Amino acid sequence: MSVPGRRQARLADQVRAEAAEIITTGLKDPRIGFVTVTRVELTGDLREARIWVSVLGSAEQREATLAGLASARGYLRYEIGQRLRLRRCPEIIFREDHGAEASERLEHLLEDLHRQNGEAPDQVNDK
Repeated sequence: MSVPGRRQARLADQVRAEAAEIITTGLKDPRIGFVTVTRVELTGDLREARIWVSVLGSAEQREATLAGLASARGYLRYEIGQRLRLRRCPEIIFREDHGAEASERLEHLLEDLHRQNGEAPDQVNDK
């Protein structure tokens, strides 16, 4: 990994940790439900940070949470810039991460497949 790549990865990890802490402790918006910051992707010039979040709840709750996060972007950007002492804090863009939903769906499909074959899911893991 090149030197700019290491800096980018380190900064992305720091932004992820700070964003997660600010969202869980600093935001008081009632629209924001249970949110987990899964990863952060920074552009090569460090001007944009795509913050991937996993949101629990119904489709309406997820939509309301994303709207609440979008309205708090300026506050988050300011706080991250202050905490990390950045001269120029990246613009924040929130994206919903569907990875948890996909893994849960895959788990249910595997359980159904095992039931159809007459195996208990525990038997497959023991092999």
